Amino acid sequence: MTAAYTGFPNNIALTEHAANLLVEKLAVRDPGLPFTIALSGGRIPKLLYKAILQRASKISLKDVHFFWGDERMVPPSNDQSNYKLATVGLLLALKIPEDCIHRIVTERGEKFAVEQAEAEISRIAELDSEGQPMLNLVFLGMGEDGHVASLFPDDTESLESKAVYRAVTSPKPPPRRITLGFPALAVAHEVWVLASGEGKAEALRQSKGSNGNTPLAKVLRDRTHTEIFTDFDIA
Repeated sequence: MTAAYTGFPNNIALTEHAANLLVEKLAVRDPGLPFTIALSGGRIPKLLYKAILQRASKISLKDVHFFWGDERMVPPSNDQSNYKLATVGLLLALKIPEDCIHRIVTERGEKFAVEQAEAEISRIAELDSEGQPMLNLVFLGMGEDGHVASLFPDDTESLESKAVYRAVTSPKPPPRRITLGFPALAVAHEVWVLASGEGKAEALRQSKGSNGNTPLAKVLRDRTHTEIFTDFDIA
């Protein structure tokens, strides 16, 4: 388990750095293979998407496929939809082809949404020996309780589940969500955690140690390396 922590003076500098890294990553990828990205929800993606769009002319997006780390069980037109956030803030402006956008189909109910999401990500991404999709890059935010995607503290079923995607209950509204599971986060090639807001410093400190009990702590333990970008001091 290793994690690299990089601090920035504010959330603008943080997201601009992440956008620059994304440009570099896409520039050196194998053009003959699909490149799979899982987007996150929350407040910081709005700034990230703006920074990415400012660099759009430098980005090669051929065969880049977009998935979601989690989604709220709301219609895709709802303001709480992570799909709508990304579509309005990024994907429409980048003119991403529809066949490269793999949203979670919430309007068909949880069972269909989970099955469809797993089928789509498994169809595009490389799979490991246990059938987990190995995404090229996962963007994660972090809540003040240390949750990532929609994996919340005390959710013992998620801790034990091997499902690629699963339906969960969130302590925050809206209550029902679909989320990637811990195993998929563990085998992703790269995970970048964008932790913004002073109120999250304690959760990150609790997640760093070997005895951390937050969802982020489990992600860090399960992975060989994770990049964490913050706009607060965690010393």
